[in-house]
Amino acid sequence: MSLRLTCYGAAETVTGSNFLVEGPKGKILIDCGIEQGRDFVESEMYKPFAYDVPSIDALVITHAHLDHIGRAPKLINEGFKGRVFTTAPTRDLTEIMLRDTVKILAETAREHGLPLLYTDDDVTKFLEKIEVIAYHEEKEVAPGLSIFLRQTGHILGSASVRIKDLSDDTSLALTGDIGNMPSPYLPDWEAITDADAVLMESVYGDRVNADKEDRVALLRDTIKKSVARGGVILIPAFSIERTQLMLYEFSKLMEEGEIPHVPVYLDSPLAIKATEVYEKWGSEFFKSAAEEELHRRHDLFKFPFLMETPSRQDSEEIAKAPNPKIIMAGAGMSHGGRIGHWEQKYLPDPTTTLIIVGYQAPGSPGRLLQDGAPHVRLGGVDVRVRAKIETFVGWSAHADRDGLLDFAKAALPESGGRTKNFFVALGEPSSARFLAQRIHDYLGTNAIVPTQGESFEITKDKIKRL
Repeated sequence: MSLRLTCYGAAETVTGSNFLVEGPKGKILIDCGIEQGRDFVESEMYKPFAYDVPSIDALVITHAHLDHIGRAPKLINEGFKGRVFTTAPTRDLTEIMLRDTVKILAETAREHGLPLLYTDDDVTKFLEKIEVIAYHEEKEVAPGLSIFLRQTGHILGSASVRIKDLSDDTSLALTGDIGNMPSPYLPDWEAITDADAVLMESVYGDRVNADKEDRVALLRDTIKKSVARGGVILIPAFSIERTQLMLYEFSKLMEEGEIPHVPVYLDSPLAIKATEVYEKWGSEFFKSAAEEELHRRHDLFKFPFLMETPSRQDSEEIAKAPNPKIIMAGAGMSHGGRIGHWEQKYLPDPTTTLIIVGYQAPGSPGRLLQDGAPHVRLGGVDVRVRAKIETFVGWSAHADRDGLLDFAKAALPESGGRTKNFFVALGEPSSARFLAQRIHDYLGTNAIVPTQGESFEITKDKIKRL
C-alpha cells in the first residue's frame, strides 16, 4: 500500500500551507493557510480549493499562524464535513486569530466591492469541529489513517504530524514550522523517528541565525542607543510568539537594569489576547525551567513599564506620551493592523528606530523596509523612510540552516529513525533548494523540492512522482 501527497500550498513559497495526504480509504488535509504578503482580495484567496472538499475526512492544524489557518473557515462554505484536530493551545489561539481575521477580511471586501471570503458564522462552525488531541497520542482520524503529534518548539502548541496507513504502517510526517532552539520557555523540537518520508520547512534553510546571547545583547544596545537619540522605537511584531518573546526579554532586561525604564506599549488587541493564552497554558506547555520561573515570578510577560492598549481610544493616547517610548503592534510584516498608523507617523523621523524581528514575505511593506526602500506605501499613503531600520534575524521563531539539518539528521535510520526521503517546502525557492542540497550532500539521502500542485506516491522504500 502507499500514501499520496499533494502540495496545494507552501510549495515554492513560505506561506499558504496546504497539503493533502490520501490513503487507500481516507483523506487528511494538513493546514489551510493564507498566502501572506499578498492582498486578501487576490483571486488565489477566492477561487475554489483545488480538491474535493466534501471528501476530506479530517483537517490537522500544525499551529495557529495565519499562513497555516487563514483559509480554513472557507472549507465550511465548500462542504467540509470532517473533523479538525489540533492541540489545546492551538485551538485557543486559532479562535482569536480567526475572529480577528474575519474583521480584516470584511473591511477589505467592502473596500473592493467583493463578497466575504468567510463570515464570523463560518468561523464559529469551523471551531465547533475542532477536537483537541494531546502530543504523543495515536488517533485514527480518517478511515485507515492515524495521526501522531510531536512538539516542534515553534510557537505555543505547535506540532509536527505523522500520518500512518494502518493497513501496512507506511508513514509520512509533515513538520509545520520548526522552532529556533533553544527558546527561553518553549520545549525543544522532538525528532521524528517513525516516518518513511518527511516534508519539512525551509524558511531559513540557507542562512544562520544569530547566537541567542548575541541577539539579546544586540537588542539591549539598540534600545539604549535609540533611547539616547530620544526617538520612538517601533516593533512590528507577530501577535503570536514574537510578541511574547520580546515581552519576556524586555521584562528581564528592565528587571536587571540593562535597558532604561521607558514605557513599552503593547498596541495590539490580538497580541494581548494571545499573551493571555500563553499565560493560561504556560504551566502545562512550557519547558520545566520556564514553569519554575513562572511560579517564581508569577508572570513571564508583564512588567511595571508595560502598558496594554486594547481599545482604539487607548491606542490614540500613545501619541500624547513623550518620547522616548517603545511601541509594539501588529501586523508583523507591516501589511495591516495598528503598526501601519505608527509607521506613517514616525518613519519620516530620523530619530525613529524600526526593529524587524521576523520573516518578511516578498512584496510585503516589511520586506521593502528591510531591503532599504526610501519610500513605502502604507494604508494607501506614500511614506518617506528616514528612520533607522534594524533587522534582528536571531529573533526568528524558525530553525536556521544548521538547525534544520540537525532536524533532518535526527529522522534518519542511523539516528534511530527510519526516514529515507525528504520533501523540502515552506520556504522561498532558493532557501528550499539550498537546504535540499545540504541534506543530499551532508546526510547522503534524497531530498525533493516539490512544486505547487505536484503529487507523489510514498511507500516504505521510495517516492514516485505522479
